Amino acid sequence: MFVVESPIGLLGVVVEGDVVVGVSFAAAGPASAVTHPAVEQLAAYFAGELTDFSVPVEMRGGSAFERAVWAEIARIPYGEMMTYGAIATALGDPGAARAVGTACNHNPVPVIVPCHRVVGAGGKMVGFGGGLERKRKLLELEARVSLTRAWG
Repeated sequence: MFVVESPIGLLGVVVEGDVVVGVSFAAAGPASAVTHPAVEQLAAYFAGELTDFSVPVEMRGGSAFERAVWAEIARIPYGEMMTYGAIATALGDPGAARAVGTACNHNPVPVIVPCHRVVGAGGKMVGFGGGLERKRKLLELEARVSLTRAWG
């Protein structure tokens, strides 16, 4: 596991071969001196220099529904948000907003697969495995970078 310092605390990045298989918010220990593309891309993301991750990711585990939710989340553009209900509707089950929330909570690769971009109805900030303060910081980072790029 690589440990990465970030504005939202230490992140543990699990890499097998060249594929990212996990990101966790409960990392401990000093930041890794070893360089890996995932670590470099996360640093660039937090510096506001990267808006699309290209590091290979393998989403392990999860039910077919969870994998479908994760795939839908991965398509949410940088700096934008989508509601749990909109994702449920996009997957053909408008009543499954809570199940979408559960799937987001089980996302094995948060930040890279941006479950922080999923919000409650009306844009309400609800639920995030890393805590609402981290979610807020991630959304603020993306909004700030998006505004800077638009008004540059």
